[in-house]
Amino acid sequence: MRQDDNTNGIERWVKSYCPYCGVGCGLVAGLKNGAVARIKGDPDHPSSLGDLCAKAVYLPETLRTPDRLLYPQMRRCQDGAFTRVSWETALMAVAGKFRDIIAAHGPDAVAFYGSGQLTTEEYYVANKLAKGFLGTNNFDTNSRLCMASAVAGYKTSLGADGPPASYADIDVADCFLLLGTNTADCHPVIFKRIKRRKLEQPDEVTIIAVDPRRTETADFADLHLPIRPGTDIALLNGMLHVLAKESLMDPNFVVKHTNGFAETMSVVEKYPPHVAEKICGVPECLIVEAAMIFGKADRAMSLWSMGINQSTVGVHKNNAIHNLHLATGKIGKPGCGPLSLTGQPNAMGGREVGGLSHMLPGYREVQNPIHREEVARLWGVPSENISSQPGYSALDLFEAVAERKVKAVWILCTNPLVSAPDIDFIEKALRQAELVVVQDAYHPTGTTQLAHVLLPAAQWSEKEGVMTNSERRITYMPRLAEPPGEALPDWKIMTLFAREMGFEKFFRYETAAEIFAEFVRTTEGTLCDYSGASYERLKNGGPLQWPCPAPDHPGTERLYDDLHFPAPEGRANLIPVEHQEPFERPDEQYPLVLTTGRVKNQWHTMTRTGKAESLKKSCPDPFLEMNPADARRFAIRDADFVEVISRRGKAVVQVRVTAEIKAGSCFMPFHWGRQFGFYKAANNLTIAARDPVSRQPELKACAVAVKRVIDFPLEDN
Repeated sequence: MRQDDNTNGIERWVKSYCPYCGVGCGLVAGLKNGAVARIKGDPDHPSSLGDLCAKAVYLPETLRTPDRLLYPQMRRCQDGAFTRVSWETALMAVAGKFRDIIAAHGPDAVAFYGSGQLTTEEYYVANKLAKGFLGTNNFDTNSRLCMASAVAGYKTSLGADGPPASYADIDVADCFLLLGTNTADCHPVIFKRIKRRKLEQPDEVTIIAVDPRRTETADFADLHLPIRPGTDIALLNGMLHVLAKESLMDPNFVVKHTNGFAETMSVVEKYPPHVAEKICGVPECLIVEAAMIFGKADRAMSLWSMGINQSTVGVHKNNAIHNLHLATGKIGKPGCGPLSLTGQPNAMGGREVGGLSHMLPGYREVQNPIHREEVARLWGVPSENISSQPGYSALDLFEAVAERKVKAVWILCTNPLVSAPDIDFIEKALRQAELVVVQDAYHPTGTTQLAHVLLPAAQWSEKEGVMTNSERRITYMPRLAEPPGEALPDWKIMTLFAREMGFEKFFRYETAAEIFAEFVRTTEGTLCDYSGASYERLKNGGPLQWPCPAPDHPGTERLYDDLHFPAPEGRANLIPVEHQEPFERPDEQYPLVLTTGRVKNQWHTMTRTGKAESLKKSCPDPFLEMNPADARRFAIRDADFVEVISRRGKAVVQVRVTAEIKAGSCFMPFHWGRQFGFYKAANNLTIAARDPVSRQPELKACAVAVKRVIDFPLEDN
């Protein structure tokens, strides 16, 4: 124990895992009087190597707050007063309502909407209950808003979901292509690692940043491509065109390990750099330079996030990234590969347990009869129990609620009244539901205010479980403190509900370890094989990367190092993709394109980070970034308050006039919901249009108008 630990009264330090973004940093929590008092980085965790961002440091301030939800509560109508009830009363009432709805309208009249913040065990139990026992595949999560396009992109290009590369590849790569990611703000520990690599060998390592904003990430990069929002495919096809012209592809790799090369290149022929320039607004010379850097690099990585995924062509944008790596053979080797950066701590784990409406555990799919039979056998139910039709995906689910096809919706550990696009529609939809159950650690939030039933959930440090980060690394999180009031872990709540519904025989879990052991069995022989993982091994030996098929297996740092892909003939697919404009284009009435994103010291909807005063100080309110040319055009000055207006609603914020945002575009962070002020919500403005394959919404581009707010003097009465 260090001297300063004694001074601060820390009694012991325990290793844990950060509950924020998908980087998956290892923490060491300092305990004092039965509570978490301090946080520092875990130098032994291979994903973060002791680094942390400010959000994790202030975790202790978020745990015991006045708005913690402590007891089950119920009310008859959404505008009525809540009454405290017992767990037994709440679960009996909800079970009764679910039974009535299912009897009258069928199992697809109920639905669950979860979160990438759930532990793997919690994801698994809720998914098992819905799909195996209630008979509905209506289990989807906010991860649909985060990484569904990355999932579909990996599957269509490489044959299966799963990031091929690891963070260790960052330490040896000599080219980084960063697309649609402000890594410095959204994944700070990854950015530090990239920065460290650049500073170690500044002449050998090159960073390319593709972003309509000149962020801290772009500022550190060697080359910034200020792209017009939504035009990434044109840029990537243009780069591939240059690689072909300059003979910087790997023909041997293409012939031996891929399909679709000729078809892809016939489309790429339409995107020479001068054509790509006209579409994406990036000078031809920069497109050529970026392509030459990528093509000549021995070890190139691509990293991307929501700027790619949150698009009506998000899957195709992912395919275009994979095309670069497959055409050049830069995959399956140290320092190479496409690596998507997820937004939530267990979005990856949710994919593994089948936590989307078309999936089953072990990367299985509900439409595959063999997969249904395998999972049904593991769960001990007839295969007919599992519907062959995908359930409603996230926004489709809320549309089904609005149309009264779904009568009851259970929302776990997420806040769609802030995070989803077009939140006016989300609110109207939830007001149509016969039953809204919200399971959360805090109240009020935008979403809990529309609940009929509130169920208090334990949060980070108050329960144990595992999560998987963006590089497929599984980390165990111990329970460090007692949850407040009557709050319970999410897996326990779902288990009690399953028993109330009559499925006690199949939900006898008393510990999270039992659930994890059962889930591990469902992954045996699959790409995400957990067979070698157990609580004991994770506790004593530390985190593991799947696949890990045996107790003595060390885990897998990199996928496809044998250049065999989980697709027919073991070949990956180059996929021809065409540029497509965002769903909503600017016009005379709405002349600018709004893109949304994060700020460094806040996370998602601020239900947790918003509790830390030190984090709020760096950015206390939302803002709008606007290019000087656009500001002059609309007679707006720096620091003016403006109305940002779309076809769906408006926001009122202070403007920052800056050349750091591309002309024709503007930027607003999305963390603030209506509870901070009705017109502070960026998602008052955004659009629910979505990718036809992934069903991920286009949160990164919608048409808006910006008008200066004029102060009117008030007359004396």
